[in-house]
Amino acid sequence: MAKAFKIKLVRSLIGRNQKVKDTVRCLGLRKINHEVVVKDTPAQRGAIFKIQHMLEVTPVND
Repeated sequence: MAKAFKIKLVRSLIGRNQKVKDTVRCLGLRKINHEVVVKDTPAQRGAIFKIQHMLEVTPVND
């Protein structure tokens, strides 16, 4: 099981509703091709699942 995920924003926020923009911001992403590492928690998984069409997700095994 992954203890963290590396997520990368690959789609633009132009034309998206405010809920999607807020979710992206809560994950710590700022602009296209920005990558962050987030812990594997139910809240983070839910946010990732909500906007999975805009992200590239890879598990990080430590």
